[in-house]
Amino acid sequence: MILAADWTTISSLATAGGTLVLAVATFSSVRSANRAARTAERAFEVELRPILFPSRLEDPPQKLRWGDDHWANVGGGRGVVEEVDGSIYMAMSLRNVGSGNAVIHGWRVEPPPEFSDGGSVMSMPSVDDFRPQLRDLFVPSGDISFWQAAIRDRSDRLHPMLHHVVEAREAIQVDVLYGDFEGGQRAISRFLLYPRGDADDKHVDRLCTVVRHWNLDRPDPR
Repeated sequence: MILAADWTTISSLATAGGTLVLAVATFSSVRSANRAARTAERAFEVELRPILFPSRLEDPPQKLRWGDDHWANVGGGRGVVEEVDGSIYMAMSLRNVGSGNAVIHGWRVEPPPEFSDGGSVMSMPSVDDFRPQLRDLFVPSGDISFWQAAIRDRSDRLHPMLHHVVEAREAIQVDVLYGDFEGGQRAISRFLLYPRGDADDKHVDRLCTVVRHWNLDRPDPR
């Protein structure tokens, strides 16, 4: 009877041990599968991820047209902010240095930034402040394209500020909201446009530089 009881105990312990080993192996397998799935997902996102920069100075100029038949030539690494018959036109030549195509969702502009404390340049804007693009704008991966917008209504709250920027030949800050072709990985890139050329020419191009990037749908790298 004692031997029978011992064998029963041993059998139960063996079964429990086997179950524990199986549970550990299953847990490790699930964790490994989850890591592999996350790695594959990150790799897929990287393949779709756009990052917008100014185009290079040596990139070819682009001839842009607005819906009211206004035209402008925008050189590589440059932008324009100009007023014609009360309408204000803005554009930038952009390059996508990311792996995926960029789809531009919206834009916002501000007066010349204050550099004394870096606050204006470094503060992330609210998505609610962006104006939607009326025209579908794409920037292909590894290639150049453009951003453009216009203010034609003199009663628009931005019109007086932009009119002053043009007349006084001041810098302007432009935020561009964009994402990948699947509608995800949204980001904001902040650009500054500095006037160039003759001080008497109100329709000069501007040097374009990027000063900040923010991620909206994933953690920031900094």
